[in-house]
Amino acid sequence: MESVIRDLDLAPRGEDKIQWVKRYMPLLNELERQFKENMPFKGIKIALSIHLEAKTAYLCRVLAAGGADMWITGSNPLSTQDDVAAALVNGGLKVFAWHNATEEEYFNHLNMTLDGKPNIIIDDGGDLVHLLHTTRRELLEHVMGGCEETTTGVLRLKARQREGTLEFPMVAVNDAYCKYLFDNRYGTGQSVWDGIMRTTNLIVSGKVVVVAGYGWCGKGIAMKARGLGARVVICEIDPIKALEGVMDGFEVLSMDKAAGIGDIFITATGCRDVITKNHYTKMKDGVLLANAGHFDVEISIPDLEDLAVEKKQLRENITGYRMEDGRWINLLARGRLVNLAAGDGHPAEIMDMSFALQALSAKFILDNHENLEARVYKVDDDIDRYVAQLKLKSVGISIDILTEEQREYLDGWGE
Repeated sequence: MESVIRDLDLAPRGEDKIQWVKRYMPLLNELERQFKENMPFKGIKIALSIHLEAKTAYLCRVLAAGGADMWITGSNPLSTQDDVAAALVNGGLKVFAWHNATEEEYFNHLNMTLDGKPNIIIDDGGDLVHLLHTTRRELLEHVMGGCEETTTGVLRLKARQREGTLEFPMVAVNDAYCKYLFDNRYGTGQSVWDGIMRTTNLIVSGKVVVVAGYGWCGKGIAMKARGLGARVVICEIDPIKALEGVMDGFEVLSMDKAAGIGDIFITATGCRDVITKNHYTKMKDGVLLANAGHFDVEISIPDLEDLAVEKKQLRENITGYRMEDGRWINLLARGRLVNLAAGDGHPAEIMDMSFALQALSAKFILDNHENLEARVYKVDDDIDRYVAQLKLKSVGISIDILTEEQREYLDGWGE
């Protein structure tokens, strides 16, 4: 099948982007070397749906270097970079995606990616897996299993597992230590603010930042906001996470109370209708709304449009909504992932770890699928530790190891 992209002539610019991030992804460099030597994916078709930018492109090339027949699409219409897609096609890979696709085009691209009859799925948000369980069930016989990149996708997988409807094994890459402790915390923490500051050109210091959700993504966003000089308010539904926010030195309020004092609101919950009509009526003039969750449902756009008497594009990636009383509420990146729809996503060094987990977990599925049940698996501990060891080695850090006497002591502790 021919690739479906916007413009192949953009390939040189996309190639520059891929080569730039490759310099800062030593773990994938090492896996590319290993895969070229061993060709573990020879004869295997992999369907991948991840935010289609330079780091993802390099992951695709690493898997292809291991023999994989790659069928690639994006996981969000606004995060696909057309020049990167063109560079992948120019390099011989199959890509079905373009920036700013309509909903119909987006799902057409997903289906085209599945038309290759994949053996392994690498998903971000669960759209490929959803299609395989609904309208593309005829392809299930080919699927060994797959990997899921993000919190939202893992939640969807676990819901299927609870219902008993999950048809093949999936590795929850998002739940690996080397994913959520670093990607979710430091990656999201930095890239969300990169997107907001690039888009608005406004200062953060001195403002009240309201972070909805105090999971690992919320922790990273809040930590960076404090470092930028903001007063940070946390909104949570989980009493344990709310208490954690208090102990970390943040103010914790309900969204009803936070709505009237915030200057910048960032959602990172994985749930819908976190900010709604009741909150908009209390907000100050000029507030900024940004979403760091996978889907554009956390900030209720229908409620915002119902209240607005005027809607205006104020700046690239900023839509202003004027309320009846004259207040403007500003929505960034149409409520989609602000760090990717209005930025370049996580730093290369962070995604190097996450994508090393993806590549190795895909190999885990390949090597073990015959003995795996149709359920959600955690990343193998040996893979998690191997990635951490590679990362330490790449930055020139060595750590202590247990002596034989210490091992014996710990193994026999309490006896």
